[in-house]
Amino acid sequence: MSISLKNKIVCITGASSGIGAATAMEFARHGAKLLLCARRLDRLQAMEAELRDAGSPDIFNVALDVRNRDAVHTTLANLPEAWRSIDILVNNAGLSRGLTKLYDDDIDNWEEMIDTNVKGLLYVTRAIVPGMVERNHGHIINLGSIAGHAAYPNGSVYCASKAAERFISDGLRIDLNGTAVRVTSIDPGMVQTDFSKIRFRGDEQRAAKTYENIDPLQPEDIADAILWSATRPPHVNIQTVLLTPTAQANAFVITRKS
Repeated sequence: MSISLKNKIVCITGASSGIGAATAMEFARHGAKLLLCARRLDRLQAMEAELRDAGSPDIFNVALDVRNRDAVHTTLANLPEAWRSIDILVNNAGLSRGLTKLYDDDIDNWEEMIDTNVKGLLYVTRAIVPGMVERNHGHIINLGSIAGHAAYPNGSVYCASKAAERFISDGLRIDLNGTAVRVTSIDPGMVQTDFSKIRFRGDEQRAAKTYENIDPLQPEDIADAILWSATRPPHVNIQTVLLTPTAQANAFVITRKS
């Protein structure tokens, strides 16, 4: 029997677009209260009416850059009382920069990926999980990637950051063993979002080639996997979900339509 999400508080980072926005909509449809975090507050505010119409009884938007340790601590420590008992944390904020051989890459790309995908994940988790432990209730759902399972050419630092997410999730699950708090890693393959446009710093033509002649996953597919993991009975912990488009066998093998 699945868990009801009605009036549960769901915190989603990177919620202003892509997988984060699709996940917010999926939880809204199931009656969850949404604590939405993103750097672009205006994007969150623009989504609010649609999320309320979909069924969310309450929404609290927060401007937050997960890379900023002090901001994460201050913002999440000073949430209104009604929003502090977070039931589900979706650590979705993440990005990739560049597709270049390690020895040629811009070090600033590394800094941004590590600060967001690894340190940002840690900062938010450290701020929220102690409350879950105290209440003996909660679920942390981290967004990983197929890139965390095997490195691919010209993406070594991004792959390393997602491998770090996978092992952080595994280690946190061990640390929480004996409590009722669950940990899940959702690891998608190719998903059609702004991911490639961000990776190539706005080069839409280059980004479009990523999804050329293939039916990639959509953000809603990932949101569906997140929702499914979150609604399993309390004695069930979905540890990892690795999902790809049918045309993608692994990080290397992709069949494109002719």
